[in-house]
Amino acid sequence: METSVVTVKGQIVVPCKIRKKFGIKKGTKIAFIEQQGKLIIQPLDKSYFESLAGMLGTEGDMLKSLMEDKKRERQL
Repeated sequence: METSVVTVKGQIVVPCKIRKKFGIKKGTKIAFIEQQGKLIIQPLDKSYFESLAGMLGTEGDMLKSLMEDKKRERQL
């Protein structure tokens, strides 16, 4: 089990071992999900969005749209 301390600003440090295991790098977006009284920290990377493909019956169109939006954000 890895631990961290919350700073005065509400920030936490993700331990190096966890960052490496889940591919969390500078700029990686993280989702905080509350589920059954627990807090889940989920990196929002390509594999996360791929796991959602087809969930809404869009044949992956939603994923393509999200990836295009992300590409446009990077260009700005």
